[in-house]
Amino acid sequence: MSTAPSPSPRTGLARLLPAGVSADALPLLAARGLRAFGDGYMAVLLPAYLLSIGLGTLEVGIVSTATMLGSALATLAVGAWGYRFAGGRLLRGAALLMAATGLGFAGLSSFWPLLVVALVGTLNPSSGDVSVFLPLEHARLAAAAQGHARTSLFARYSLLGALCAALGALAAAVPDWLVRHSHFARPDALRGMFAVYAAIGLAVFWLYRKLPDHAGAHGAGSAPVAPAPLGPSRRVVVRLAALFSVDAFAGGLMVNALMSLWLLERFGFSLTQAGVFFFWTGLLGAASQLAAPVVARRIGLLNTMVFTHLPANVCLVLAALAPSLPIALGLLMVRSALSSMDVPTRTAYVMAVVTPPERSAAASFTAVPRSLAAAISPTLSGALFAAGWISLPLVACGLLKIGYDLALWRAMRRDRLDAE
Repeated sequence: MSTAPSPSPRTGLARLLPAGVSADALPLLAARGLRAFGDGYMAVLLPAYLLSIGLGTLEVGIVSTATMLGSALATLAVGAWGYRFAGGRLLRGAALLMAATGLGFAGLSSFWPLLVVALVGTLNPSSGDVSVFLPLEHARLAAAAQGHARTSLFARYSLLGALCAALGALAAAVPDWLVRHSHFARPDALRGMFAVYAAIGLAVFWLYRKLPDHAGAHGAGSAPVAPAPLGPSRRVVVRLAALFSVDAFAGGLMVNALMSLWLLERFGFSLTQAGVFFFWTGLLGAASQLAAPVVARRIGLLNTMVFTHLPANVCLVLAALAPSLPIALGLLMVRSALSSMDVPTRTAYVMAVVTPPERSAAASFTAVPRSLAAAISPTLSGALFAAGWISLPLVACGLLKIGYDLALWRAMRRDRLDAE
């Protein structure tokens, strides 16, 4: 086993990183925050913009689907063929593609050109970060830290993305503010937000400019790692991708919009009350991601993923059957305090059970199926709501996730020591 080189003294913002983490993680975290902010408001504004320039609802749906499909295909492509290129150059190229995507949407108004930009660009109007950046950043973050420090680093990465995406969603109100307080027409105000998205891409490029071409070149005790396609870890990655897809499909049965509808229909919740509820559950979820590394340090990554997720899903099933609003809200709050601990630990676990050269490919092939599976199930929940079975999606979500937890434990328990 090679001896880790002594880390260089930290200066400036690098001092904010946890001990044992390379300073190379800092631009990756900053870039994640900026991208999440842009994605946060793009997810809200994209349909409104397309309608404002004269596209019909069917065309809006097609363009939105193209953005998700394009992001998924690009992520898979990086996993399959990205090893042929230097990772640093791919990140910088993706940042320039992000800038070009913003300019393309800001400057075009016809359906077919916009469809092409949507398909090859970086927009992803969904709740998850399935993008060409994801496998490349995950591989580099995994090389920037080891052991428990890696879990802490991924917790910060996930938390920063969630918080900045929430701020981005608030920024979606800027165009309407401009229309009210200036002479901007609404389409022009919306175009300005795409220009800001392009500027974010250039800022991300600037952050990536000094990153080494290969992960670990400045790493925390690791040699430079040239990426490779899935090989020795193929079997475990396929198994994890299948299991994660079940979890994502179950989660899609009860996304926040549907949870809000359930509260409105079952208990007569007002929109203001729903907003306050989701604010607090969001804070609890963020806090749980910060707590995840502490728990994982004591009981291990796999145990944290399973044994915090199980009681959270039991709470969801019980909330669906709760006889009163206070009991239901209490159970949902407990669920929020536990259910996100598996987010950073899941990523850290995947990065640990595969070989370092396969990390980019593993991140791709475990993230994309999750996103696609989660996109299917909300339609099913909508049908159940329409049929009057308003609590069944919660029960189905909880039971499927409990099944996922048990299956994950059974399938991966032999590998848990290798990942911790």
